Amino acid sequence: MEWLNPENVVALLTAMVGVAAAVGPFWYERRVPRRKRIGYRVQMDTPIGGDARNGHDTVRLGLFDDSPDMSNATLVLLRIENDGAQGISATDYTGPDTHGLTVHFTDRTVRGVAVTQPNPEHAHLMAHFTPEAGMRHQRNRVHLPKVPLNRGQHYKLLVLLGGGGVGSAVRVTGGIQDGAVMPNESTTPDDKTPLFSRPARTLVLALAVCVVALATLTVVRDDADPPPMGCAAGKLTVTGSTAFTPVAKELAEKYEDECPGSRITVDTHGSTAGIRALDEAGATAEDGSPAVVALSDGPKPNGYPRLRESRVAVSAFALVLNDRVPLKGLTTAQVRALYAGTVRNWKELDGPDLPVRLVSRDANSGTRQVFQRRVLGGGEPANTSQDCVRRDDGRPGVVRCELDSTEQVLAEVASVPGALGYSELRSGSTPKGVHRLRLDGREPSIEGIGAGGYPYHEIEYAYTYGSPPADSLVSSFLVYLTRGSGQDIIRTHGHLPCAAPEAAKPCAG
Repeated sequence: MEWLNPENVVALLTAMVGVAAAVGPFWYERRVPRRKRIGYRVQMDTPIGGDARNGHDTVRLGLFDDSPDMSNATLVLLRIENDGAQGISATDYTGPDTHGLTVHFTDRTVRGVAVTQPNPEHAHLMAHFTPEAGMRHQRNRVHLPKVPLNRGQHYKLLVLLGGGGVGSAVRVTGGIQDGAVMPNESTTPDDKTPLFSRPARTLVLALAVCVVALATLTVVRDDADPPPMGCAAGKLTVTGSTAFTPVAKELAEKYEDECPGSRITVDTHGSTAGIRALDEAGATAEDGSPAVVALSDGPKPNGYPRLRESRVAVSAFALVLNDRVPLKGLTTAQVRALYAGTVRNWKELDGPDLPVRLVSRDANSGTRQVFQRRVLGGGEPANTSQDCVRRDDGRPGVVRCELDSTEQVLAEVASVPGALGYSELRSGSTPKGVHRLRLDGREPSIEGIGAGGYPYHEIEYAYTYGSPPADSLVSSFLVYLTRGSGQDIIRTHGHLPCAAPEAAKPCAG
């Protein structure tokens, strides 16, 4: 076998990527954390009384021996630190009380507390530790104020305790907006960051060994023409959401390029129509699982018990307005008034003297269902116009038309003065003559979804009829779509893959 061939080069590159993946998480987790975080670690827990029951007997002189109730005293040094990526302000603490954090000393009683700050540059933090700000102790607890901490700042508590032995649990509790309070391990000098746990190190080392071993086996084996890993041959139809059509087409093209022998047809007519087509194909398929994947903006309707879901991505949507109306945003209440017909001219919302014209999607559209569910809180009014300009019956009232695709909606809103519509939020720009609107003061963005602010979004689902065979093109394409390199394509089109860490909360529904 000739050593220098494409298969072996790929194998060696895979080994290099595996090693990088083993080292990368250590650097990434400590250097680029994604959340606000307060960490705490016990740097000293020592007896200063006679803790003989735990084998910690001491020799005491002076005040340690003369002061009352020192026979079972212990001394704890606790470090509280901001080891996240962002600064923490007083308003980031979510507790309803004056204090921000509470330190619990299990089986021990607090007798005295001293707050220390060894770094002179951070001495200003000491001004926050006042009774008025919530600093106090009672029984086995110490309540700490809502101290603002820039990234890397810390303070320490030196606590005199009684009633329990060394090693009793020490916990810090409290709430941080978009963050957490977490314990750290400290096996290093004081000014160094805490280490990862032993299980984490073992897991990463095992991953590196497995990847290198896999690459080695690929190099030494002598297959004449090994197939690409994870690929499957055959034919597949992708139907459903028109909003997700650009993503589906590029995914199909890339998969066909990487996996010879596969043929994927993208034929989308709306989420509801796609769900219905998949169910009908499954009911007549001989093996019970047809080579069809249906994409849907939001969950499937009731009445399709055989369909199995996979959560693919979170998609943001936006209201779009003709440029003749210079408004930059609307409230949810204003949008509902427009669709209820109580506002018929834009001058009623401090806009120009132009009649309101509503450009909507047809009843099979998942984009329309998302709009009704997330913004209107109910159904849209009846269709009253074929040309989106005048009512068919000639009577006064709201002008509303329905179109078959997102592209048609955007084009119609751009050409009709006073037109208002909606579409998914793509990575590219909207057509000339159209601009997106803020909703309740929030900019339409995928980043806004991850932060939990922008409300007009929905989960994109991929449905199959039952569970397709593991070696089928349907299963292979779903892996490519939800966990494989297809995630990069999803991101380039302005959607957030559900496999991304920042999508965990919105993808959970």
